[in-house]
Amino acid sequence: MIDLHTHTFFSDGLLSPAELVRRAEYNNYRAIAITDHVDSSNIDSVIVRICRFCEETQPFLKIKLIPGIELTHIPVGQISNLVRKARLKGAKLIVLHGETVCEPVPPGTNKAGIEAGVDILAHPGLITEKEARLAASKGVFLEISGRYSHGLGNGHVLQLARKVKAKFILNTDAHAPGDLFTPEWRKKVAFGAGMTDSELSSVDQDMKLLVQKCIPEYFNV
Repeated sequence: MIDLHTHTFFSDGLLSPAELVRRAEYNNYRAIAITDHVDSSNIDSVIVRICRFCEETQPFLKIKLIPGIELTHIPVGQISNLVRKARLKGAKLIVLHGETVCEPVPPGTNKAGIEAGVDILAHPGLITEKEARLAASKGVFLEISGRYSHGLGNGHVLQLARKVKAKFILNTDAHAPGDLFTPEWRKKVAFGAGMTDSELSSVDQDMKLLVQKCIPEYFNV
């Protein structure tokens, strides 16, 4: 299993990076991205901490670690600059907190994030067909979320992604130990959203390719 959207106590998660990774390893994860919430106030310090943890810890592990961030509740006009800044600071994976149905995310966030070239648009809620087509053209992955509240939009996201041939991805948005996937729970989230067996297999392959893009030095994921 691969999970490209998780949180530690560097933002609002409950676990240290080391414990999050150990629990993921115990659940037979092959790769995990640490993507704590950031905005302009903490982007510098959080990326440095995550990158340092991944660099210093990776030599001792088989599970592959990806240093990332999640831009969260960012003013729309600030998104493109923070995406660029995050990459310059060393983030290998950039997730944007999309227009989930359960939080007051600024309207226009989905579109701005896609245009800025984020890697994953997390829980994009009632994303429009035009936005989904833009994501398809830009190679931005739309997230099917294992988090209960954000998952309310999963069926809509999957249907639109199919229609416009956009890539979609399956993540936990883990904040606590019980949020991490087991193989059985991962299938329930996927099939509950309406995914087929063949689509889940395609998701697995796409996630592997995204990991290889983020960390080509660890090609054999």
